[in-house]
Amino acid sequence: MDAKLLDILVCPICKGPLLYVKPRQELICKPDRLAFPVRDGIPVMLEDEARKLAPEEEV
Repeated sequence: MDAKLLDILVCPICKGPLLYVKPRQELICKPDRLAFPVRDGIPVMLEDEARKLAPEEEV
């Protein structure tokens, strides 16, 4: 993932910062507890594509 892109990307729902988890290829929004997938280096910032984080998942 391009570092410059990470600097400008925000959660499409709450507009908060995102955390990039490289091993899982996901962008995490902690307040909304959502994980947005990164496919072929392209973030998929659609709410319908986001995975809800399980309560036991630490972010």
